[in-house]
Amino acid sequence: MKKKHHHKKSPGFIKKWASKLHLWLGLSVGLIIFIVSITGALFVFKDEIENFQRKDFIFHHEKNIEQKKLLSLHVLEQKVNEQVKSKYPVHWVNIPMDKSRSYRFYWYEHNINAWNYFDEYPIYQVAYVNPYNGQVLKVYDEKNGFFQIVKSIHWSFLLKESWGKYVVGIPVVIFIVMLISGIILWWPKNKAARKQRFSFQWKNVKNWKRKNYDVHNIFGFYSSILALVFAITGLFYSFFVVQAAIYFVFSGGKTALPDYSQYTTTAPVEQRTVYTLDKVAERTREVFPNAFAFNIHLGHPHLDDHEHPNFEVYVQQLSYSYHQFSSIIFDENSGELLKTIYYKDKNFGEKAVGANYDIHVGSILGLPTKIIAFIISLMIASLPVTGFMIWWGRRKKKK
Repeated sequence: MKKKHHHKKSPGFIKKWASKLHLWLGLSVGLIIFIVSITGALFVFKDEIENFQRKDFIFHHEKNIEQKKLLSLHVLEQKVNEQVKSKYPVHWVNIPMDKSRSYRFYWYEHNINAWNYFDEYPIYQVAYVNPYNGQVLKVYDEKNGFFQIVKSIHWSFLLKESWGKYVVGIPVVIFIVMLISGIILWWPKNKAARKQRFSFQWKNVKNWKRKNYDVHNIFGFYSSILALVFAITGLFYSFFVVQAAIYFVFSGGKTALPDYSQYTTTAPVEQRTVYTLDKVAERTREVFPNAFAFNIHLGHPHLDDHEHPNFEVYVQQLSYSYHQFSSIIFDENSGELLKTIYYKDKNFGEKAVGANYDIHVGSILGLPTKIIAFIISLMIASLPVTGFMIWWGRRKKKK
């Protein structure tokens, strides 16, 4: 009596084409996704590492500050210029609410005619300054710093931002298609296969190809949802349509951000003095006493100057995250407060757009979400590697 041969059931039409898509798209953009994922993982703990490295300068260690007065911003800027001697003007100053912390003065210039990262930003540096005596404690070259270069590789492969973002953005769109096709391929046919898809069953498995296949499947499944979140929040910076779509969805169908352009400077320029910005800073402290810090633009001309509808001060509410931010619009000549935009009063679309960066880098809830983002980024980075090894192993087997 002849034995019956049970032929392996061929995959259905959808899985067949999902497999082809997954393979060829993966081979075409796998290296880019690997680099983007690894640089993303490296960037996650930027703030924690830099805060540790700069701990001696973040705080100025001035004694008896309760009995001392802060120097005016005009005097501080003069003292900073005398010590740093840059050919570019200071761009803005970050002022912490905690008076034991140093002020941070930033130089930042953007050359729109450049074609790569290093030429596009002629200068990007920060000086940590004692606000009570104007002493520059330390100057850091942010442009050539490790994390800024990592960010630029992640963002645009060190190419000009305006088109380099598409070099990263288009492969990320392809990666989203791969995520969807990967889930289709992963989906188990029966109960027995389901066990194998959720955890490593390696008790009696010695074959490295099988282990590699399981790593690809299981890491792919567990990282898929957050990988999709990271991909979409990354595309936010590459394609305006993604920004518009996020705002539209979360604002309940609104198509435009609130317009505050009617709040503009009306006082004559003669009213502006060297103490106007001090008045702005003091008023900001009064309105937001519990905030972490705020930024004030110092009003000098820059390489890529464009018209601003008004003079706005950005207020960061939390120390570990940027998504909770408010702002105040001032008359830049008189220093009069014109409009306060509280975070709590923003619609959900504004909050979603404002939270995009923190969601993308994992800082939305502080250290716990950063750890998750780091692990997921490494898992995503492993997928092109294990996927390539699966393809290479099968190719050699066919030969």
